[in-house]
This record gives sequence, C-alpha cells and structure tokens, in this order.
Amino acid sequence: MKRTKKLLCLLLASLIFTAYSLPSYAAGERTEEERPEEEEDLLAPYFILQNEDCPVDLFPLKSTEVTTNINGVIAETYVVQTYANESETPINARYVFPTSTSVTMHGMKMQIGNNVVTAKIKEKEEAKEEYEEAKSEGKSASLVEQKRPNVFTMDVANIMPGDTARIELHYTELISPTEGIYEFVFPTVVGPRYAAPPESEESADGQNNDWVSSPYLADGETPPGEYLINVNLSTGVPIAGIESKSHEIKVEQDEESRARITLANPEEYAGNRDFILNYKLTGEEVQSGLMLTSSGEENYFMLTVQPPERFTPEDVPPREYIFVLDVSGSMIGYPLDTAKTLIRDLVSNLKETDKFNLILFANETYRLSPESLPATAKNIGYATKMIDKETGGGGTSMMPALEEAIAIPQEEDFARSVVIITDGYVANEDEIFDLINSHMDTSSFFSFGIGSSVNDYLIKGIAQCGMGESFVITDSEDAEDGASRFRTYIESPLLTGMTIDYEGFEVYDVATSAPSILYAQQPIVLFGKWKGEPSGSITISGKSGENDYVQEIPVDGVAVDTENEAIRYLWARTKLDQLAGYGSVRNDESVREEITQIGLDYNMTTPYTSFIAVIEEVRNPEGDSKDVNQASPLPLGVSNLAVGGGYTAYSEPGDILIVLAAAVIPLLCFLRRRKGRRCQG
Repeated sequence: MKRTKKLLCLLLASLIFTAYSLPSYAAGERTEEERPEEEEDLLAPYFILQNEDCPVDLFPLKSTEVTTNINGVIAETYVVQTYANESETPINARYVFPTSTSVTMHGMKMQIGNNVVTAKIKEKEEAKEEYEEAKSEGKSASLVEQKRPNVFTMDVANIMPGDTARIELHYTELISPTEGIYEFVFPTVVGPRYAAPPESEESADGQNNDWVSSPYLADGETPPGEYLINVNLSTGVPIAGIESKSHEIKVEQDEESRARITLANPEEYAGNRDFILNYKLTGEEVQSGLMLTSSGEENYFMLTVQPPERFTPEDVPPREYIFVLDVSGSMIGYPLDTAKTLIRDLVSNLKETDKFNLILFANETYRLSPESLPATAKNIGYATKMIDKETGGGGTSMMPALEEAIAIPQEEDFARSVVIITDGYVANEDEIFDLINSHMDTSSFFSFGIGSSVNDYLIKGIAQCGMGESFVITDSEDAEDGASRFRTYIESPLLTGMTIDYEGFEVYDVATSAPSILYAQQPIVLFGKWKGEPSGSITISGKSGENDYVQEIPVDGVAVDTENEAIRYLWARTKLDQLAGYGSVRNDESVREEITQIGLDYNMTTPYTSFIAVIEEVRNPEGDSKDVNQASPLPLGVSNLAVGGGYTAYSEPGDILIVLAAAVIPLLCFLRRRKGRRCQG
C-alpha cells in the first residue's frame, strides 16, 4: 500500500507539473522554423516567461505617447511608440495593437536615427513582398497590416543593435454621444482570441489569423516603458463634466469649452486596459446640423440628426428574451462576476407577460429550458440559481450557443431579442455575423461587452448586424446602469418609418444607410458627397408614436470648409464599412476591388491595403537577425486561464482540467475499492 501511495503521489505531481507547464513557452524569440509544428497549426496564444536565458526585453517598448485632438465630434489621434534594440544582434519584430473599430488609419512614419520615412499605402500583397525583399536585403523596414477593423500588426525588420525605432500612426474617428454623454475610447491591448484549428492560416472567410498566436505575459506582469495619454478637447460649447472610470486623470480647463486631459499617474502602467474618457456638454440635446467640406476635387458633407424625445407607447407587444452568457476561462473573476450582476438585473426586471430563456456557453452549451419560460418569480429563481453556481472555465465556443438560441421555438406574437454577454475573445467574428445576418428577420440581437479591453469589432458588429444596440460594461456599477439603459432602449421605438429627402441639394454616394426604426436617444450621423452650390434643404420624416414627425435642415448659408480633411476620411471609412458589411460579403471579388481602390485613393489601411516604409540604406549586410514576437500584457481582470499555450486549439484551458480529473478520480476510486476489499478480507 505504501508503494501504491508513492506511485499515486508521483502521478499527481507529474500531472500537476504538466498542467502548470503546458500553458507556458519560454521562447521569446523563436523563429517560425523553431516553433513546434503543432503550435503553428493551433494558432493558440502562449505565455512568454522572462528568465536569464530568454529575456523578454530584447526589443523593449520604451514609451507609448498618445495625443488626441477632439474638435466637436471628430477625434484625430497620433500614436508614437518607441522601441530600442538592446541586444547584440539585429532584430525583426512583430507586435499586435488595437484601435477602435471605426477609425480611419491614414498616416504612418518610421524614424530610425536620423532616417525618417513616410509610409506609402499599397495593395496588401505588394506591400508584403516589398517588406520581405527589404528584410532579405538588410534594409530597415516597417509594415502595418489590418487583421480586423480593430486589430493591426506592426512588423519591423533589421533593427540594428543600439537602434531606437520610432513609429508614428495617425488616424481619425467620429465620437457619437449616447444620451448626451460623449465617450472617447483608446484601446491599449488586444485580448487573447479563441480559435478553432484552421485548415490553414487563411481562414474560411479569407481573414488571416496568424496574429491569434501572439504571445502574452502572465497575469500581473507588465512590460517596462511609460504610457502617456494627452487629450485636447475643444467642443465649441461649455463642457458640463469630464470623467474617466478606467484611469485617474488630471483635467486642466482654462476656458469653458476647452480642456486638456492627461493621466494623473503616468508612472502607473496604463497599457493593460482601454482608456475611456466621458464628457458631457451644457444642455440636454445635441443639436442637429450640417457640415460641408471641399477637397478641391470632391465635396463632402456630414449630417447630424437629433431624433425626437422618447415616448411611451400604450400598446407594447409581449417580448421574449434569450440571454446568452459567456462563462469561459477568460471571463473568470471580475468579468464573470460583473456579467452575473448584469444578467440577474436583466432577468429580475422582466414583466410577467414576457418570456425568457438562458444559455451558458464555454466549450459546451447549457440551456435553462427547451422552450422559453414565462417571467414568473419561480422561473426567474431557477435562472438566478443556474447563474450563481457557475464559476467559469473552458474555451469561448460562441457559434453553437447562438445556433441553439436561434433554434428555440418562437411564438408568433412575441418579439424576440437575443442578448449576448461576453468579452468577445473569439477569432471567428465573420461566421457569427453571417449567422446573425441570416436570422435578423426573426430576432433582434443585442451585445454586452464585459471587461477592460473587449473585442470591440465583435460587440459592435453583433448589434449592427442584428439591428440592436451594443453596450460595454467595465464594472458592477456599469452593469446596473447598462441594464437600465437596455430596458429603456427596448421598451419603445423613438421613430419608425424614417426617411431622409434631399430637396434642391444635389447629393450622391451617401455612405450611411439611415435606419428605418430608431430606438436609442442618440443622433444619426450621415456622410455623403455633393455637387454644385450648397442650396435647398434636407427633410427627415417618420412616425413618433402616433404622431407624424418632420425635421427640416436648411442647406443655404452653410459655410464650406476647405481645410478640414477629417470628413473626407470619415466618409471613406463609412463607405468601406458599408461595402464590407459584417460577414463574408467582403470576399466578393467586386467588393474586394472597390475596397482596395478606396484604400489606395484615401491613403488608408483596409483588409487589402497596408502601409510600407523602407529605409533604402543596407544596414544589415550579413543578414543575420533574430525574430521576436512582442508579448502583450493580459487585459486587466483577465486571468491566465485565457491563454492556451499551444496544448489545445483554444485560447482557454478548461479541457486540461477535465483531463486531469479524468485521470486522477478513477485512480482514487480504485485505491478506495482496493482498501475496502482488504478490510473485508
């Protein structure tokens, strides 16, 4: 028996050691050839462990400096990242970085020593070939590629020992208010993505997923270097309040309509969570308005339409809510706790005339009931018990959960809303969008992003495809507020049957499709082009409750700005989104060609255009260089269980715990039975 116990202890120790070591790769600068074949196939992120033999900081990020100038509702951002090669060999490095989903990236510069190069936009394949050629010739080069609308990769080649590389990116975005509150978000880190094993690096929908295998630092580890954020705010009207829930900020305000916002504690590392800045203007409403610009060759307009006030209709149809909750490994801890608070609040406040169902998903999918249940106190109690006992773990297998939600039998008289609560750490966004697109006639889809650095592309895309709304929840206080906003949003439409007519104003290439139904109290923003002289008027009409609604905006007298290029870029971004949509439509050849041409014409990154910068001097004639994959910090609040490490196709290790249990429990049972037989003997 003693010998058996020793064997058992050895087995347990071996299993525990295996479970601990599998998620970690001490290989900060492995080349693709050195990387295990199975890891290449799985495209799972992995840990980088810092030690004397394999330091993380061979090519450390010395500083990130963000400067954003917000004028009215348009934000221009300059991001400068400085790296240094502190090793004794030339380096080729790659890092992954995020942006907001709606940005137009239209500028890039690279500086190494006294050499400054302004990047050129080229077709993706051509830019890649030029980069690889420069790399093989020993020239310093950089390449920026779009992997998702909110995920980019930066590759730099032949950074010599002692070099400092300074990369500057320039992009523009629109800031739209929600219920009078403006929110500017600067994403700082890309969360680890869950990806099923692909047949190749190029996924079925044509998107390249090689970035999914990027390494991460363990939870709590932060890279060296400073992070500085500066926001210069100019609103034109008095600012009523400025706050940030993500960071402590310092606000300097010399004028009522101008403010400068910086980090109060810049020494505190800021790159593991999104920087979120909220501000409010004096007055409860955003005024409708028209902006006209001209680039000399073409004219552009931006139309902002303030919808009517909310109303409460007397006859609201009964509703069915299907809540789809992510309980995977990346949600363990505060994200799952916050999600539980949110969903308890949502379920507990349903009307008795409503019906609901609950689906939990990780690697597997669990459903409360085969059919949706009346929202009685008893049924709500069942749902809250199901939520409360969930601790989280496993991969983020969202598609099966959505398919199951859609397949639940639907009553004809009930309006169905599918509410998805997740951090969005998946890599198959387009498959999810395609599924929603094919069922938007039977359901509305709403998304709640939970966490400090959610997948903005997925969260917003779900809502846009499903004709719903998206919400981002960063803490328990946000959860209560988000649930309240959701209830207010779905209770009644603000405007139905909406149309926009241009009378005496010659417009074309309108890049925004106006929705036929408005739910949220936020302005509509339209972009388009115009010809001739600015004249006539724009009329918005529809139904507000039982009443006719008409709003007329005169074009006469609106000044034409010949220096503002931002609207030109925002039109291009909006047009691109309209063409690409959310889902596999982007792979249509004619759509691909049109998107490519927009990228080339407007000097912007797209799925098919990239920035390339090359210093023509041969700086590394020997050609010996080391490949380094820069490790990203884990988003704040996300545990180590979000990183797979190559042992599974997924980015989360719930399965390994099951394997360990499956190995240990039968052995314990065997020993117990054996002991029992001895006692009986």
